Amino acid sequence: MPTPKYYSSRDQDKNLVSFEDALLKGLAPDGGLYLPEFIPQIDPATWKYAASIADIGVNVLYEWLKDEISLNDLEEIVRDALNFEVPTTQLKENLYVLELFHGPTLSFKDFGARTMARLMQHFLKKRNEERIILVATSGDTGSAVADGFAGMDNIKVVLLYPKGKVSEVQERQLIVKRKGVQAVAVKGDFDDCQRLVKEAFLDPELAHLPLSSANSINIGRLLPQSLYYLWAAADNKQVEPSFCIPSGNLGNLTSAIFASLMGLNVKRFIAAHNANDFFPKFLHDEIEAFDFKPTIATLSNAMDVGAPSNFERLYSLIPKEELSNWIWSSSVNDEDTVRRMKFCYDNYDYIVCPHTAVGLEAVHRYRKETEDDSDIITVATASPAKFPEAIAQALWIEPPNDESLEALKEKETNVVEIKAKIKALKRQIRDL
Repeated sequence: MPTPKYYSSRDQDKNLVSFEDALLKGLAPDGGLYLPEFIPQIDPATWKYAASIADIGVNVLYEWLKDEISLNDLEEIVRDALNFEVPTTQLKENLYVLELFHGPTLSFKDFGARTMARLMQHFLKKRNEERIILVATSGDTGSAVADGFAGMDNIKVVLLYPKGKVSEVQERQLIVKRKGVQAVAVKGDFDDCQRLVKEAFLDPELAHLPLSSANSINIGRLLPQSLYYLWAAADNKQVEPSFCIPSGNLGNLTSAIFASLMGLNVKRFIAAHNANDFFPKFLHDEIEAFDFKPTIATLSNAMDVGAPSNFERLYSLIPKEELSNWIWSSSVNDEDTVRRMKFCYDNYDYIVCPHTAVGLEAVHRYRKETEDDSDIITVATASPAKFPEAIAQALWIEPPNDESLEALKEKETNVVEIKAKIKALKRQIRDL
C-alpha cells in the first residue's frame, strides 16, 4: 500500500504534496496545516513486542515514509534521535506516569524536534538546499528545537519566546549560544510569537527565503510524538489504556489521536488544560470553534496558549461530536495545580512539574465524575528540575538538581529583544 500524501486543512480540493514537501514547508501556502490523506493501519506486531521506542520508531515511521526514504536511512535517523529512555512510573494500582523528560532538554519536545531535525537534514542534503526554521515557543519547544537543529549545515533557526513569561531555567536553555541558532525575546505573549511566525510565512517580502517551521504546526513533529503512546501501551502490556495529556497547542493530543487511528486501542483521552481553557469550553459547547481568547499566564507556562494551532487540524480531521465523545477535558487553575503537586509528593513521594500536575488533577476530576477506575497513563511532559520556583512554592523543598541544567549557567548566551511586530522580526531574519 502506498504511503500517505498531505493536504492543507484549508484546501477544499485536497491538493496533495509529499511528506518531504510538507515537512520542509511547515505551513501550507494558504496558511493551513498539513494533514495526511489517510492514516496507515499499523500491524500491532510492529510495535507491541518492541524492545525500545527506537525499534517502534523504525517500524512505524517506515509505514508512513517508505515511499520517500530507505529503511537504512530511516533507521540511522531514528536511532540517533531517540537514544534515551522512556520509563513509566506507577503511582498506584491504576495510575501511571509516562516520563517523557529523559531527552537532552528534559522535555517531551525532544522526541519530535530531534527526529524532525534529522529528517529535514536528510531531505535538504538530497536537494542541496537550505532552510531557515522559525519557531515560537511557550517554554519547552524552543530549547528542544535549538538543541535538535544546532550545528546542522543546511539549517538556521530563529527562536521566538515571550520575554518574562518562561521560567528562568527554560530561558537559560533557550538563549545558550548554539551554532546556527538565534534566540529572540519578544515583548508579548506566546500568541504574539506564534502570530509573528505565521505572518512571516505569508509575508511577500520574505517569499524568496526558504522558511520552514518546527512548531507542532509541522507534521514532522507530530508523527514521532505518536510513538510514545504505542510504547507506553507495549511497555506496560496494557490492552486499552486511557491517556491523560497536559495540553496547550494541542500537538501532543493530535499525535495521540494519530496513534489511536493507526490501531492503538485507547479507551478515552483526557485533555488537561490550565486556565487557557478554549478547548474544554469548545468540547462542552460553551464556546464556538476558533473563538480564541488572549493567553493567560500560569504556573504551567509551556501550556499557556490562548489560540492553539493544532485545533485547526483536529477540527478538520474529526467531527465535533466524535471529538466530544472521545475526549474528556478539564481546566485546572494554579491553586489546584500546586495542591496536586503537594498531594503527589506527600502520598507517592513523587515530584512532578506543574504541567504534569495539571494532568494528574484532571485525572482525579475525571474519576470523580465518571467513576472510571481503569488504567490511566498521564503524560509527564517535563522534568521538575526545570521549574525550581514552582517546586519551592508547592513543596517547600530544594528542587531536584540536574547536571545538564547546572552546566548551562557557565555557557555563553545569544539573544536579541524585539517588539511584537513583524517588521522587527523581518530585520532579524534578514540579518542571519
